[in-house]
Amino acid sequence: MNWQSDSNGIETTFAPVLEQWYELHKRDLPWRHTLDPYAIWLSEIILQQTRVAQGKPYYERFVTTYPTVADMARADERELLRLWQGLGYYSRARNLHQTARYVTEKLSGKFPDTYHELLKMKGIGNYTAAAIASFAFGERVPVVDGNVYRVLSRVFGIDEDITTTTAKKTFATLAMRLIQTANDPATYNQAIMEFGAIHCTPVAPDCLLCPIQQQCVAYLTGRQHRLPVKSKKAPVRERYFNYLVFRNEGRLALRERTARDIWQNLYDFYLLETDEPKTALRDIPLSDPVAQVVDQSVPAALPVESMQLLSHQRIRARFYLIDVPDELINSLPIDLQWYLPVEISNLPKPVLITNYLDQQFG
Repeated sequence: MNWQSDSNGIETTFAPVLEQWYELHKRDLPWRHTLDPYAIWLSEIILQQTRVAQGKPYYERFVTTYPTVADMARADERELLRLWQGLGYYSRARNLHQTARYVTEKLSGKFPDTYHELLKMKGIGNYTAAAIASFAFGERVPVVDGNVYRVLSRVFGIDEDITTTTAKKTFATLAMRLIQTANDPATYNQAIMEFGAIHCTPVAPDCLLCPIQQQCVAYLTGRQHRLPVKSKKAPVRERYFNYLVFRNEGRLALRERTARDIWQNLYDFYLLETDEPKTALRDIPLSDPVAQVVDQSVPAALPVESMQLLSHQRIRARFYLIDVPDELINSLPIDLQWYLPVEISNLPKPVLITNYLDQQFG
């Protein structure tokens, strides 16, 4: 079926039917009880790349700690990153902070109230701008995310690869047409995302109880599991991290990651990355003065292995705990600082590091 012909009239009934479905089946989520653009913006940023069940506690902690955009603007970035710890994609947290400061300092604490003005904010793309504009200000602009792609591709039989520019234009055009027939743009946008999240799901869509079953091209042609069309993901990059965990008198040496890489501005141990896995400390190519410190120190435990899977990277880590004598603590690189356990707990850290600390010292 060519959706542009709309031979069965689904375009005119699609939005009202989903709005009715939403009123009966919507989940009770805290960000759906506010028109505050700050709270809506915060929820949308947290929920990027994050499941609702995982994101909800973070949202609640953030609105409690930073009730207003001005509160977030005044936040210490280290504390903000620590609060974000576990969500990943830490650039989202840094963008939150920068945008909060911009809104507070340049816009007198008032969020832009249109889609096009919101797009000018750091970290706010097409989807997030549409969500804020429609949910907070009632602007008739459609959201288009993974859930929306899935619902529209199935209902209207669109078999274009959703990763292509052409397909994005196709879906954007259709989405704009559909929202024109909605009774309320905010309700409709919430409805289509919710429908994709809990009803028209990727693996097991509930076609039997679907309110638009008889107008759904995928259902009528048996293509539910072939739509949407999406090209294969890039292969996962394997990385091998060798951590030297220096310990002295109950303190551990950590440093802030400042390079433009994963976990920027988070804290970890002395790291040497290798092209292949190393199974022994002696196999790691250390340079002075670290090599001298290791030679004159005492391994305190057997190596510990751990792994963390990121979006396109798999981090395979090996931790070596080393007790450093007092006379050598000043021989370590200057970017390593000594911290007591209570101080370490307040540092923002990758989940990989937190898990190691909890396992070994918790």
